[in-house]
Amino acid sequence: MKIAVIGSGGREHSIVWKISKSARVTKIYALPGNGGISEIAECIPIKADDIAGVVNFCKEAAIDLVVIGPEAPLSKGLADTLKQHGIPAVGPDSKSARLESSKVWAKDFMTRHGIPTAKYRAVRNKEDLLKAVDEFGLPVVIKQDGLYAGKGVFICTSVQEVQVAAEAVYGIVTGEKVVVEEFLKGEEASYMFFCDGETFLPLVTSRDHKKIYEGETGPNTGGMGCVSPAPISKTVEENTVSSVVKPLLFALKDEGLTYNGVIYVGLMVLPDESVKVLEFNARLGDPETQSILIRMESDIMDILEPLGKINRLPKDYKIKWKAGFSCCVVIAEKGYPGSYSLGAHIPALKGFVSSDNEIVFHAGTTKKDGEFYVNGGRVLGVTATGISLEEARAKAYGVVEKIKWESSYYRKDIGVWR
Repeated sequence: MKIAVIGSGGREHSIVWKISKSARVTKIYALPGNGGISEIAECIPIKADDIAGVVNFCKEAAIDLVVIGPEAPLSKGLADTLKQHGIPAVGPDSKSARLESSKVWAKDFMTRHGIPTAKYRAVRNKEDLLKAVDEFGLPVVIKQDGLYAGKGVFICTSVQEVQVAAEAVYGIVTGEKVVVEEFLKGEEASYMFFCDGETFLPLVTSRDHKKIYEGETGPNTGGMGCVSPAPISKTVEENTVSSVVKPLLFALKDEGLTYNGVIYVGLMVLPDESVKVLEFNARLGDPETQSILIRMESDIMDILEPLGKINRLPKDYKIKWKAGFSCCVVIAEKGYPGSYSLGAHIPALKGFVSSDNEIVFHAGTTKKDGEFYVNGGRVLGVTATGISLEEARAKAYGVVEKIKWESSYYRKDIGVWR
């Protein structure tokens, strides 16, 4: 089979890596890919959200299956268009992708179907935003409606922070949809599953670190690291399935939405072990995917091929998982998630050899003359497994120390919970 993976981040590198392990795959393309991906797949310089470009390439290359990584092309209808041209693809259509592409739509959808989530108000101007903040009190959460790569969320604990968020959203333009919601106290976790609209196939749990600085401080990022499994109980997983996953499947069908792909549920686990949905994503998470796929022993094509070709998950299939833990530490370029420079040389990567238990997944890199250079804010996802979380963390940070560069930055407390 010839496979095309759409995207250029660490998530896509881990997907390509896992697909490359399958004996039924003869060729992998990545559109556009990155420096690390180029070592195991052919990178094609077509942007992920260039719908016409992607479709034309897949037709010309006679691609057997397309796996769509990022959210932007999904929201723009890449999966819809591929299927209209008879090209099998794993990824929801643009209507179903609204679970992620519109926070207002997703919150209204959850409310209509009784899926537990925080109380909220949808607003379109600064005045109504401030009124909603007064209603909920501090701390409060402010979320911009569309796709912001994990950086459109403001957790405000003071009046000053509310003013900063309000100015960031409505300082220039009014009318943008924004969700203001109550702040939930608890522990976060990520629960992802493959879905064909009728049934679901769960992945192992994970928990990421979204803030830029140690101790979960500073602005939100796309994710600075992750561990799997999440430190949650079996009861929490069961509550997630009964109160979120099964109602979600019913709700999709009730509203005539045919889902194909992965659903990511960002959870807040409350003290009584009940759960509420913080967000839905219509694709695999990043860096969650890195910490999950390194633990998967099954052939991922057992799942992707039928899901993409006939929109069905394999019946009674159970994914085999490596025992123990995994830890992914993201190395970023200094300045991220604000302004940062491109082009820094990463000399230690040239001689580094990954193994199935210690892998450096590339995100923001480019390769030239056999050398790797910084080409994004989040640059690498150093991922390792271990019998214990402590072992996985030690192995990951050991690799980080070997490959970091002068202008690199990473958190030193990934996998440490307070």
